Amino acid sequence: MTAAELSAELEVSIRTVYRDVEALSSSGVPVYADRGPAGGYQLLDGYRTRLTGLTSAEASSLFLAGLPGPAAELGLGEVAAAAELKVLAALPPEPRSQAAMMRERFHLDVPGWYRGSDEAPFLTEVAEAVWEQRPLRMRYRRWGPEEVDRDIHPYGLILKGGSWYLAAETSGEFRTYRVGRILRIEVLPGRFDRRPGFDLVAFWSKFAAEFSARMYTGVATVRLDPDYLGLLRYTIGNDITDAALDDAATGPDGRLRLAVPIESVRHARWQLLRLGSALEVLDPPDLRKLMAETIEELAQMYRG
Repeated sequence: MTAAELSAELEVSIRTVYRDVEALSSSGVPVYADRGPAGGYQLLDGYRTRLTGLTSAEASSLFLAGLPGPAAELGLGEVAAAAELKVLAALPPEPRSQAAMMRERFHLDVPGWYRGSDEAPFLTEVAEAVWEQRPLRMRYRRWGPEEVDRDIHPYGLILKGGSWYLAAETSGEFRTYRVGRILRIEVLPGRFDRRPGFDLVAFWSKFAAEFSARMYTGVATVRLDPDYLGLLRYTIGNDITDAALDDAATGPDGRLRLAVPIESVRHARWQLLRLGSALEVLDPPDLRKLMAETIEELAQMYRG
């Protein structure tokens, strides 16, 4: 192609074409020019790019990001392993050795301790429907014993804390379903058109924020021995503890006064009892009363 043709195709100036061709040539790409009326720029016959543009850190991060467990759950274990081998073989020596070291020295295990991954027997079928834009009819178990039937357009899958979630459109609205709660599935005929502009990451971020806001419906005011702040973080999580610390005050006795977000009075009772006498509930009154009743029941049981 001539410089003028390249300029028109790439929508840049001819000067930019001259500059970029010179840069490509300097970096080892075998591009050369034939002079004359029928001339132009040409790549050496048979030339193929290799992954030489990856830095060592970039190559290493690829292998750290490759989670073999989730890939296998999606039915892509062998494909992911083959792709990893091909990428590794295409890397220059230094990035290749760095990537191999990363794989030898780091392993990502997604679920938390004492919590296994969800059993999701229909995950592979759901993943195929997501990829092929196939509508689904499913039998779904909601929270509690209720079962419902839903016709959905599956848009994307999210792995969160060892559990798979499905972002899907149903009756014109986007909803989230836990894949492990799908009881039965049927692939419907035809394909659906994805709604333009749908962003899976943005959708999940918004859902997670709204879910957190719905979950923490109340606030408990407590007094805490500051030496037990680490245990509070372990019990209710870093995010909730940080939110409570934003408006924390220290009393004359050195204890912290905190406003702690809670899901419910009954749920908060079991969470906060774990801190023993290091934490005192001041408000709301029904939580303070429930704490006292529970402690009295425990005291009577152990006295007996």
